[in-house]
Amino acid sequence: MTKEQAKIEIEKLVQRFDFHINEYKNSDYNETQTRRDFIDPFFKTLGWDIDNEQDYAESYREVIHEDKIKIAGATKAPDYSFRIGGGKRLFFVEAKKPSVAIKDDIHPAYQVRRYGWNAKLAISIITDFEEFSIYDCSKKPNPTDKASVARIEYFTYKDYLNKFDFIWETFSKEHVLKGSFDKFLQNSANKKGTATVDKEFLQSLDKWRTYLATSISWNNKGLDEDEINFAVQQTIDRIIFLRIAEARSVEVYGNLKTALKQGDYYQNLFKIFQEADDKYNSGIFDLKKDKISKNLKIENKIIKTIVSELYYPESPYEFSVLSVEILGSAYEQFLGKTISIDKAHHAKIEEKPEVRKAGGVYYTPQYVVEYIVKNTVGKLIEGRTPKEISKIKIVDPACGSGSFLIGAYQYLLDFHKNYYSNNGKPSKVKKENTLTPEGYLTTAEKKRILLNNIFGVDIDVNAVEVTKLSLLLKCMEGETNASINYQFKLFNERVLPTLDENIKCGNSLVGTDFYSNQLDYGDEKKIKPFNWHNGFPNIFKQGGFDCVIGNPPYLKLTISNSDADLLSYYQNNFNSYSGGSSKNLFQLFLEKVSKLSPKIFSFITPEALLTTDSNGKIREIILENFNLNSIVTFDHFVFQDATIGTTIIVGEKNSKEKTKIVKIDTTQQQKVIQEIKLNKSLESWDVSFDDSSKLFFKKILSSSKLMGELVEMSKGMVVKNRNDILTQTPTKKSLPFLLGNCMKRYSYYYDRYAEYEKLEIIGGTRDYKKQTTIPRLLIRRTGSSLCATYSDKQELIESTLYILRSNKINLKFLLGLLNSKFLSFYLSKRLVTNSQGFPQILMGQLEQLPIATANKEIQNEIEKLVEQILKLNIELQEIKLQSKVSQNQGKIDYCENRINEIVYQLYDLTEDEIKIIEEK
Repeated sequence: MTKEQAKIEIEKLVQRFDFHINEYKNSDYNETQTRRDFIDPFFKTLGWDIDNEQDYAESYREVIHEDKIKIAGATKAPDYSFRIGGGKRLFFVEAKKPSVAIKDDIHPAYQVRRYGWNAKLAISIITDFEEFSIYDCSKKPNPTDKASVARIEYFTYKDYLNKFDFIWETFSKEHVLKGSFDKFLQNSANKKGTATVDKEFLQSLDKWRTYLATSISWNNKGLDEDEINFAVQQTIDRIIFLRIAEARSVEVYGNLKTALKQGDYYQNLFKIFQEADDKYNSGIFDLKKDKISKNLKIENKIIKTIVSELYYPESPYEFSVLSVEILGSAYEQFLGKTISIDKAHHAKIEEKPEVRKAGGVYYTPQYVVEYIVKNTVGKLIEGRTPKEISKIKIVDPACGSGSFLIGAYQYLLDFHKNYYSNNGKPSKVKKENTLTPEGYLTTAEKKRILLNNIFGVDIDVNAVEVTKLSLLLKCMEGETNASINYQFKLFNERVLPTLDENIKCGNSLVGTDFYSNQLDYGDEKKIKPFNWHNGFPNIFKQGGFDCVIGNPPYLKLTISNSDADLLSYYQNNFNSYSGGSSKNLFQLFLEKVSKLSPKIFSFITPEALLTTDSNGKIREIILENFNLNSIVTFDHFVFQDATIGTTIIVGEKNSKEKTKIVKIDTTQQQKVIQEIKLNKSLESWDVSFDDSSKLFFKKILSSSKLMGELVEMSKGMVVKNRNDILTQTPTKKSLPFLLGNCMKRYSYYYDRYAEYEKLEIIGGTRDYKKQTTIPRLLIRRTGSSLCATYSDKQELIESTLYILRSNKINLKFLLGLLNSKFLSFYLSKRLVTNSQGFPQILMGQLEQLPIATANKEIQNEIEKLVEQILKLNIELQEIKLQSKVSQNQGKIDYCENRINEIVYQLYDLTEDEIKIIEEK
């Protein structure tokens, strides 16, 4: 249907509604009639297959009509779920009858916002055809919110024709597929003050954890902190699992609340756990291995509070639409914390020490998971049969809450569902078909895929339990009480598999050979050595894993933050550690990949992997074992609240492909920028340049000397308790102490002083002579462009500044080059570390700057211009009249522009090249 035809059909609906409006607004005209007569035709006109006329299997329908299930007066599921791409939700539509006052009634507004917020959808809609409201679902809904809160658009049926362009271009299927819906979201959603469901759920988890930990500690004094942590985690996981089972109609709604009727609430709850063990066999309820939970004593008020906060109206969560991926996001943060108990048995939730050192826990966004899974698992299983795929083993060696394993499992489920839909069931079927009549995979098939294909390891026992929980919840999606009871009664088979042999707890990097040099095994509990061959014997008998995926931890390894024996083990067992100048955990995980023998792997890592000298060794190791199929760069921060640049690499053994350089932008659109052939040396992987750019940089380097050949460089000092030592008043023995924020191009000031002898220098340059020898240049370490100045006075220099001295080149001439537009351009394009985040210029990168050779005449001209700028900047600090400030600044600008002109000539740049630099 064309846009013009659609508008005519909408006009007919509007006229019919208007003609009979009194009849339709009568309370006897119900919601079902409204949907059939108006809402269904409205969205059909916009191109949506409302009635599944294409006869897709249920799981592939464009529009899902949810059955209304009344629970405690609340509707459990939204009326319509609009989807694309084989099941990806776009928005919910909640239908009402015309007698409902949508504009002002708070209840339907809260209802649809609650659904959308829990499903982490950007928007959802309420309509009775007479009225049409669009809501921003990024804001946490509150039952007392006015109907106008978070409402993006509101109009009535009388506006449909005037607003038809907007309706068609935003909600028609044709335009949704072209991306107009995404553009509407970007322009309309007001993110100020948003509280996403995963962050809110994390707060609830932390609160419940604190309640339980305090109660368990106080009432069970024989338990230590580790046992309390375990008991708390198990109790929360079991409650969450069962509450979600209720929301999905696998368990009877309100089952957990029956524990609150009388007696000991926790013991009542424990009986429900025992029943669940009989039913699910999932490991979560394995009470034979759990020696702690049975005898716990927890106050009734604690259990009542937690259970009550999981149900409407106390709970903002709608577990029927809360996805496993959203729960995983909350749990990832949850796992970065631990419980400490004080002498008064009060619980305190703290970040784990390793998390603090790493700067926090950052959950991998879904689009990153999907890219990695598609380009590894997707490539491995393409064109294969389920029987062939059953032999493929996928592992995440740092699985955390299980986001990558969930992504891989979902990809396998989708593949198998599509395969069986197109090819029919396998010839040999045990117990039941692979597909249900509705087109979903059967429970048995989902279990088979999970047990055959998905594996993980994590050092954190709680992470292991959460990964199991997440995978089991994914396995249970689509099940009902009826389907589970059918399986249980007919085949005497419990619903879910145990994943103890698939998801293991241990240190992926440290084998049991760690003990060979240890007489005292006391560190075993902390280090948790893990033998991969013993942990997965059958897999290694078959040659190892086929696919390794994940987001390894990023942590710089130093004596101050790591166990000395552990560092010694790394030194002896990892070439990237022993041969690298900077040591980081992610490098060791990358090296470990090759030892797991995969055909293909993909990690998301810091972008520093691509270019810095300190990662040269691990780049060499990667290319010795794999060809890189693709390197992905981003123009934005991938991890929320983390200012670290990242990259994705996809490596494959025996691949002959050129390396594709892929750019993913803020809208998650992917674009192949170029294809390159990587050098197997320690050289950086230049991913930002096409062939013409590489020729340009080659030309520059061929006519220049590297700055490292011309200067001696040192870092500033790192001082312990700096703020307590530095003073604002100088003494006879003190020297000015320069901080990075006290410096600008061609100028600096100081307002702090220190006596060298009193400083406790814990890093950087300690040598007094190197700190104070003059003349020298100073360069700021942070930033994406060069910022340098000249110093001929003795000062102490802080660690955010570099010190340059030389008897091979005129320092003022060099200063002019360093502060020129060209060298900043060169640096930003080739050398800056963490350019997406908090950019830094490393000393090794400065040493690689190309310094052009100049005759005496040019050197003298630049030197004089630099002296003039230095003098003008000193004067600028004393001038009080704005008119004179502008006059001085004009002179400085003239000198800088003249230096830039000379530098362009010096490096033999063309007009087109100069234009690119000037525009930058």
